[in-house]
Amino acid sequence: MIEMKVMGIALDTRTGSPIVVLHDKENRRALPIWIGSAEASSIIRKIENLGVARPMTHDLIISIIDKAGYKLTKIEINDVEKDTYYATMFLENDEGKIIEIDSRPSDAIAVAIRVEAPIFVTSNVLASGSVSTDSAKDEQEAQEFKSFIQDIKPSDFAKLLKENDQHHESDQ
Repeated sequence: MIEMKVMGIALDTRTGSPIVVLHDKENRRALPIWIGSAEASSIIRKIENLGVARPMTHDLIISIIDKAGYKLTKIEINDVEKDTYYATMFLENDEGKIIEIDSRPSDAIAVAIRVEAPIFVTSNVLASGSVSTDSAKDEQEAQEFKSFIQDIKPSDFAKLLKENDQHHESDQ
């Protein structure tokens, strides 16, 4: 297992789909995972420390976990099949009982960053989906990826956040 952090959210320039980008502690590998707009909005809100009037879905999940007497101790992105990633959320109570919950990586990441739980990725997932950001290994691939991430601006997500807010308001 390799511990990773959220580098940020990017937009696929070909499809407009959001991508959450994870990176290892040494900044040598990055793992892009295509996600839905609601999950991207949730992750962006946490990264940017943007508040909302009412709890969003991932805040609600944390509240339920807490009220049930558990805490999220870590998440693992542990499998990938045909471009679909799989994750597990690990919950633990005061007596040491651990519950494993199957999850989409995007939801697990959105919850994990809210409680600062570590994000782990298995070596097989990294081997199949990560990009080298270590310029000594693959200069061209690293430069293309770094420039892709650096060109993303918060304003690129304004429409995404606005659409998600309108959807959330209609639920109230």
